[in-house]
Amino acid sequence: MPDFLPFLICAAAYAAQAVVFWPGRSTCERPGYWRLVPVVPLLLHIGLLSSAIFVGGGMALGFATMLSAIAALSVLVYGVASWRYCLGGMQGVVLAIAAVAVLLQGFMVGDTLIPNSDNPAFRAHLFMSITAYSLFLIAALHAVFLAVAERSLSRPGPAVPTGMLPLLTIEALLFRLVEVGFALLTMTLLTGVLFSKATFGQHLPVTHMTVFGIASWLVFAGLLLGRHRYGWRGQRAIYGTLIGFFMLFLSYMGAQFVLEVVLQRV
Repeated sequence: MPDFLPFLICAAAYAAQAVVFWPGRSTCERPGYWRLVPVVPLLLHIGLLSSAIFVGGGMALGFATMLSAIAALSVLVYGVASWRYCLGGMQGVVLAIAAVAVLLQGFMVGDTLIPNSDNPAFRAHLFMSITAYSLFLIAALHAVFLAVAERSLSRPGPAVPTGMLPLLTIEALLFRLVEVGFALLTMTLLTGVLFSKATFGQHLPVTHMTVFGIASWLVFAGLLLGRHRYGWRGQRAIYGTLIGFFMLFLSYMGAQFVLEVVLQRV
């Protein structure tokens, strides 16, 4: 229990803040220095991640730790963005996801040490991939928020729930996230080709990670092309983002979930 206590404290702090910032609540649009509140559990979260990931000069990652790292980066991105945009209600959803991710990290131990993870260049590759995951997770959440905002337009009452941005702003941020995430995903795939030669003996091994990674890249490339050339928005933006994120999830997280949770292999 003592080893699990820091995870429980961090998750409880995230969960309490998620309640405060939850969409539709009058407290979700806290101004000023209230934006600094998520920093407190985030610092603890980063400490828990550091001790779990950096092991014996290398890096260890599994399903729960990867999910937790993505959640931490998402909280950080939303925390920074909250100083420019009123993200109150949307931030509450991210904080709730972070609470669940921290608990999973505490419950699921035994991450696998990644080969070549003592190589600084390979570490940069891993950090790029985790950052890309985080940005696309946030983009997927924005796609859901966009769907909620569009649906609310056809109903009586406020155009969007309390604490959510206007529809056009959500859509603009969605594509900005996809653009930055796509650039990082492209660099991740390119550097991954180089490291695959050292790890698997070939530049482009046919694995689930390669297949779904390239599939997600093609989906996001098509979405951005359609946006800039044909002005795609609305439903195309929503479904394109969610499909691309699902493909990206399957490229690593899905396989790790099957191995560690379903098959009980580490």
